[in-house]
Amino acid sequence: MTSKQLKEFTLEEVSEHNKEGDVWIIVDSRVYDVSKFANLHPGGAAVLLADPIAGKDATDAFFGLHRQEVLYRPQYARLQIGAVKGQEPQIKPLAPDAISQVPYAEPTWLTPGFSSPYHNENHRRFQKAMRKLVNEVVLPDAIRCEENGKRISQEVVDKLGETNIIGMRLGPGKHLKGKTLLGGVIKPEEFDHFHELIINTELARCGTRGSMDGLVAGGVIGLPPVLNFGAPELQAKIVPDVLAGKKFICLAISEAFAGSDVGGMQTYAHKDGNEWVISGTKKWITNGTFADYFTVGCRTESGYTVILVPRSDGVSTKPMKTAYSATAGTAFVMFDKVRVPLSNTLGKEGKGMSVILSNFNHERWMILSMGLSTHRLIVEECLKWSNQRQAFGKPLSSQAVIRSKLAQMVARVESAQSWLENVTHQMNNMSYAEQSEKLAGSIALLKQYVSSTGRATAQDAAQIFGGRSVTQSGMGKLIENYHRTSPYDAILGGAEDVLGDLGVRQALRKMPRNSRL
Repeated sequence: MTSKQLKEFTLEEVSEHNKEGDVWIIVDSRVYDVSKFANLHPGGAAVLLADPIAGKDATDAFFGLHRQEVLYRPQYARLQIGAVKGQEPQIKPLAPDAISQVPYAEPTWLTPGFSSPYHNENHRRFQKAMRKLVNEVVLPDAIRCEENGKRISQEVVDKLGETNIIGMRLGPGKHLKGKTLLGGVIKPEEFDHFHELIINTELARCGTRGSMDGLVAGGVIGLPPVLNFGAPELQAKIVPDVLAGKKFICLAISEAFAGSDVGGMQTYAHKDGNEWVISGTKKWITNGTFADYFTVGCRTESGYTVILVPRSDGVSTKPMKTAYSATAGTAFVMFDKVRVPLSNTLGKEGKGMSVILSNFNHERWMILSMGLSTHRLIVEECLKWSNQRQAFGKPLSSQAVIRSKLAQMVARVESAQSWLENVTHQMNNMSYAEQSEKLAGSIALLKQYVSSTGRATAQDAAQIFGGRSVTQSGMGKLIENYHRTSPYDAILGGAEDVLGDLGVRQALRKMPRNSRL
């Protein structure tokens, strides 16, 4: 119903409809007839028949109980019968590509009036197009899959392939040459790690952790070893279909025997003629349930070796029940005397540890950048809620203890953002080999910082939202998801304590010999 079609009512006319069987309410200047809906109301009819609600302006009460999106759902939007004469809606949904006006809801470089030494108009155009695509294409499907646990729809994956977002998530490189990126918003030669950071940031704003891992995250960590260490013939066979979203790949390193201790892997491969014969198991493998290819770390006679294994009769996968949505495709993978050609070896035989370790930097950078984006989303949620929630007759934000929590949240997210942008700038100015050598410690420490501060904010956010933070729907649904899943960032890609130790050991290794107090 457009504004031209809406019938107008005075406040007095609305107030006459205030009894059972004849109930109207006002929400942000819009008049709704909830007479028939009252008995279907999830909170019961009594809520709508209460004296402060029936026949009155219930805007504050509504937004104390419901998210704005509820008003635009078809089953509720049809209840609108008109508008209050002389009033205009004050609360409007943002356009799909719009920037939030809530303080600290966006990185500084997107905030009007602020500048950035790292970003230009090219990045801003890219961000605008990416946000629009995420909100219109990715988010609706991500929400559904987060709830029902089903795999992300192929239509969404196809769109990501068509716009070459799957390829861009691997960073700049030859794999983007000749491609049309995000409808031509930028050229392949212009694409840098800040564009890649924008992709991670916008995807993570969905606030659906399981869905984001299910959105071919396995390819982000499983395909780089093929691109960087695979034979040209192998790349030509595998890479195009994966980048197009027609095939799926995952990284299979972790085992029940080996987590952060990668060297503890037990999966074994031996040669038989011109083939590898692989036996063993892998655990907690993201996208493993639906992967077509597995980038597998193995023990071999000459040392650790990484081998690309296609799904076959000897490969079986079982879904693992975890604390987050099954849409992530987390799997237990079993290899039973699987035969693959020796040409599927990634890198040199016996040098697999260098392949694995070189891949960790980008994986950890991806994990922490997405974690930080969701962290910022939670800060925005808390600022909104503390401003609109009434407690003890005042906004929640009037409580000093709440403002203190918000101050710490903002400090965490802004400090991490500055560190992340600095690291990303270094990535833009280093080769892949230089990044492995010079940034491993910094990225490890930054990931530790983002994951530990994220958990602190998750705890504070739960306190701010109270009981709403433990329900998977309604006002606190993003808080519940973040509080439940943010601890994963302290484990995935390397345990938090191990990464902290790695960062310090890297620093100590580079201490000058003549350094003294």
